[in-house]
Amino acid sequence: MNDALALQAFLGRLNIRQLLAPLLIILILSMMVLPLPPFLLDVFFTFNIAISVMVLLVAMYTTKALDFSIFPSVLLITTLLRLSLNVASTRVVLLEGHTGPAAAGKVIEAFGHFLVGGNYAVGIIVFVILTVINFVVITKGAGRIAEVAARFTLDAMPGKQMAIDADLNAGLIREDEARTRRATVAQEADFYGSMDGASKFVRGDAVAGILILFINIIGGLVIGILEHNLSAGDAAKIYTLLTIGDGLVAQIPALIISTAAGLVVTRVATEQDIGQQFVTQLFGNPMILGITAVILVVLGMIPGMPHLVFLLLGAAFGFLSWNLTRKPAQSKLAAEAAAAAELLPTSMPESVEASWSDVASVDVLGLEVGYRLIPLVDRGQDGELLKRIRGLRKKFAQEIGFLSAPVHIRDNLELRPNAYRLTLKGVDIGTGEAFPGMFLAINPGHVSGQLAGTPTEDPAFGLPAVWIEAELREQAHVFGYTVVDASTVVATHLNHVILSHAAELLGRQETQSLLDHIAKDSPKLVEDLVPKQLPLSILQRVLQNLLEEGVNIRDMRTIIETLAEHAARTQDALELTAQIRIALGRAIVQQLYPGSTEIQVLALEPGLERILGQALAGGGDGSGIEPGLADTLLRETANAAQSQEELGLPAVLLVPGNLRWLLSRFLRRAVPQLKVLANGEVPDSRTIKVTIIIGASK
Repeated sequence: MNDALALQAFLGRLNIRQLLAPLLIILILSMMVLPLPPFLLDVFFTFNIAISVMVLLVAMYTTKALDFSIFPSVLLITTLLRLSLNVASTRVVLLEGHTGPAAAGKVIEAFGHFLVGGNYAVGIIVFVILTVINFVVITKGAGRIAEVAARFTLDAMPGKQMAIDADLNAGLIREDEARTRRATVAQEADFYGSMDGASKFVRGDAVAGILILFINIIGGLVIGILEHNLSAGDAAKIYTLLTIGDGLVAQIPALIISTAAGLVVTRVATEQDIGQQFVTQLFGNPMILGITAVILVVLGMIPGMPHLVFLLLGAAFGFLSWNLTRKPAQSKLAAEAAAAAELLPTSMPESVEASWSDVASVDVLGLEVGYRLIPLVDRGQDGELLKRIRGLRKKFAQEIGFLSAPVHIRDNLELRPNAYRLTLKGVDIGTGEAFPGMFLAINPGHVSGQLAGTPTEDPAFGLPAVWIEAELREQAHVFGYTVVDASTVVATHLNHVILSHAAELLGRQETQSLLDHIAKDSPKLVEDLVPKQLPLSILQRVLQNLLEEGVNIRDMRTIIETLAEHAARTQDALELTAQIRIALGRAIVQQLYPGSTEIQVLALEPGLERILGQALAGGGDGSGIEPGLADTLLRETANAAQSQEELGLPAVLLVPGNLRWLLSRFLRRAVPQLKVLANGEVPDSRTIKVTIIIGASK
């Protein structure tokens, strides 16, 4: 009882489908060494023909090559089956052939007698013709196509992989779909590579068939004459017919399998199978059918031609042409009727209603590249720019204090081949060109020579530069140029853009994520501030104010503590920003004057400070400043900032706290490099030295 239960459990664990393939291979190999009776030979020869027909039909009705991805293995198994049957039938033919044509089974006898008329000369010619067609035409062509397809598929893999990554970055597909599409691309390359090798099996099978034919004929003549005392004519007739039947019953399935291989590798993947493509593309043009009909009718009217055949086929093609000509008119009427029906509200199908899925999201940060820059961002080719972009985001998070949105990369055929475009929320914020394989030599202002190349400007900072070949790189260094490669040019431009627009990159979601990150270490600190004392929107505005003036927000503990201290008194974002700047004063000054106790700054003439204070009192946004005074202030501040930079010092203007925000906003566009500090932001440990006093007359 226990043994029966154990046996039943063992059989239950067996998977019959998993056993079929190994059993089939073992059976095929065993046929090469074990003798088979004629009846089993008939069964296996019939099975071989059935399998070849099934393979051909599957190849015709698949819409994509990967739908029949097992085909290379099927090609090997069917080839091995035919060779095993050749060996088994050869054994029977040579051992029992003297007894008559039925010695090797009814299938071989049928092919030897009925298909070639019992004439061994005709049989040899037919066999040779089939072998030549299979070996020279179909198999050789299919093998060449598979080889070229494998090569092109491998060359196209990087572009396909990049397209998948671009769709994933754009949010058009999910990660699981992207993973599936990547696997499909890899399977295509494996499939055509396997087909390239598998076609050699069929070619070898054709050669083996010819060799087996001659071996059987010669061996049969020797055995029949010497061992069975047959006459030369009788031995030639019997063994040749059996050998020809054996060869044909193997070569016809081989020809069918080769045709299936050709169909698989020559088709172009569409949503239609081969039969549908054949009818649609070959018999779908009424003009071509009409011209063919006219030609056939003209040929049929020539004396001596078979008039009935030509005129009959000409009439058939003419009818097909006329029938296809009617269809567009009927389709047009149907389309007009459908368009009229769509105008009726009651006939409007529910499926055409707009939905939220039709609203496409806009990328926060985008990088679009021309097709020649694709290798720089292609993950399959280990694109250098991808690594740099990942490094930029990490560096930005470490230096600025929050994680920016990812950069969505896509190719854009509307751009010039070497051009790229940077976008922020769908709006262009930077463009440039990069040339892979070349280097950009940037002139920092004190070079000692000129370089041969394409003059341009550094896209990030607008400095004069020139694109040079790789062999001029060392010479450019000697002349004092700053030399960078194409990926560094794009990465530097992107980094400059990200830093310049850091405030716009800090959205509501990023602010909340930043708070969640701080709450992991200081949950009580965050909980007491937002939303109990301060709304999230006010916090976001305060942080954006800091980022707009180049102040990083890494010290979030100080920022939150300062907000918590003053939030009960005021909810004004500008006033809260001023208090935070005072709290962060040491870090702000350290960023501008690292490693120095003395800070050398610009200052306003006291009378000018008084006038600006009055203007601020009249209009908080600075609109009360007299136009002439504003123009003079802008001009003198720009000159003073330039003089300060020529001395190797940062352009910093020190003003009273009540004027800082006004002047920072007013001077930012005209003098973007100028930083405006409030008196209260300078630590007591620093010594202040005024280098230039900016004064203006009324």
